[in-house]
Amino acid sequence: MLSSPIFPTLLIANRGEIAVRIIRACRELGIRTVAVYSEADADAPHVRLADEAVLIGPPEPGASYLNTEAILRAARETGATAIHPGYGFLSENAAFAEAVQAAGLTFIGPPPEAIRLMGDKALSKARMREAGVPTVPGVEGLETAEDFRRAAAQIGYPLLVKAAAGGGGKGMRIVRQADELSEAIESAAREARNAFGDDRLLLEKYLPQAHHIEFQILADAHGKTLHLFERECSVQRRHQKIIEETPSPLLTDEIRARMGQAAVRAAQAVGYVNAGTVEFIFDPESGDFYFLEMNTRLQVEHPVTEMTTGLDLAQWQIRVAAGEALPWQQETLARRGHAIECRLYAEDPAGGFLPSTGRLLTVRWPSGPGVRVDAGVQSGGEVSHHYDPMLAKIIVHAEDRPAAIRRMITALRETVVHGVRTNLAFLLDVLAHPDFRAGRVDTRWVERTFPAWEPAEPPPEALLAALLGGQQTAIRAAEGGQPAQTDPYSPWKQGVRLGG
Repeated sequence: MLSSPIFPTLLIANRGEIAVRIIRACRELGIRTVAVYSEADADAPHVRLADEAVLIGPPEPGASYLNTEAILRAARETGATAIHPGYGFLSENAAFAEAVQAAGLTFIGPPPEAIRLMGDKALSKARMREAGVPTVPGVEGLETAEDFRRAAAQIGYPLLVKAAAGGGGKGMRIVRQADELSEAIESAAREARNAFGDDRLLLEKYLPQAHHIEFQILADAHGKTLHLFERECSVQRRHQKIIEETPSPLLTDEIRARMGQAAVRAAQAVGYVNAGTVEFIFDPESGDFYFLEMNTRLQVEHPVTEMTTGLDLAQWQIRVAAGEALPWQQETLARRGHAIECRLYAEDPAGGFLPSTGRLLTVRWPSGPGVRVDAGVQSGGEVSHHYDPMLAKIIVHAEDRPAAIRRMITALRETVVHGVRTNLAFLLDVLAHPDFRAGRVDTRWVERTFPAWEPAEPPPEALLAALLGGQQTAIRAAEGGQPAQTDPYSPWKQGVRLGG
């Protein structure tokens, strides 16, 4: 290992649980940390845990966490020599990475040109084909309505209209028949333009029962690129993951090896350095897989890889950025047991998974052997509409998949969040479903299986939690404070759960 500290001071250009995660990694490397925060996050955990914190603007992300000049100014003022972008916000912004480097600082991430190339779906697919990586049948470079009609006829229905830039399910529409194509193109282009400032679209073959499987990549600046095995990420709502696990219950050793090799080729094809994720869609019937995209950053679900390999990916991001060589060979890498991650969101699954905002009256996380919680909130904190509604990630590790499922159910039952609606009860229903237990879960499974989900009746313990929460609200109101945006008489819909 390089002599400590690798970087005397590192600034984290992010918030929430990922900022806390990076602070922890830096502490173990002897690196001083600088947090940045908006006015809405003045009392957030990442602000308290960092060695120094700098206010960079108002709550709106465009004026704070997306404000490149404010972040670089904070780095100059605090003497930071490196910037870690986390994920989200500016993490996959090539211009930001270039600005960091132009300021004489180290960007903890891949080269800007790799970010730019992999951020363009059309260009990245073309590069993958050149590298011999399987891609979904599709057509790019479409301009006129006639171009789209001709391409759709060539591909066949059903198909996907997708934004050429960006990701996260934005600018994406499923088209099942020809008379739906025009409207899908218009709405996808409009959404892509608003989200990414780029309304270019492409068409792809739609695989209705595909699985979403991704491979963790780690590459150094000395020419070595490795994969750290796969993650199964097919439990999704609105094209967003909510449960991830490793190993995938579907892959054979032969398919796993082929996918891993393809992921390494994909990273090498763009000169990738640092941690990244190559995403595939997989058809279990045929055994075929296709490149979907590459996320040029650390993934939200990276902890399941850490739990099974014993490697600290956040630390290795920093060490690779400092010039350290990876010490392993592909054949020496191994993993142990099974890990599952559940994303706990402030949202209402019974109301279309819409975000829920308000003050967190009570927060209590599970603990015990094989249980990890990456959280960015605490009791008394405010869940703002300005930011992503994810509150925490609950991660478990056990000797096999059935044991990991049981451990996750126990951990979720020990989790308490009161004051906003959450998806806690919904996660428990997913874990208990026979399809999930058998690994028969594709990317459209949630919407097919839970089209109108409602929570079960609350247990007696939840009523006690609601009563206590209501008392706290009344006390704050008597003291002149603002009551939380919550209904104390509907505790289960607020995601309350105590004990087993």
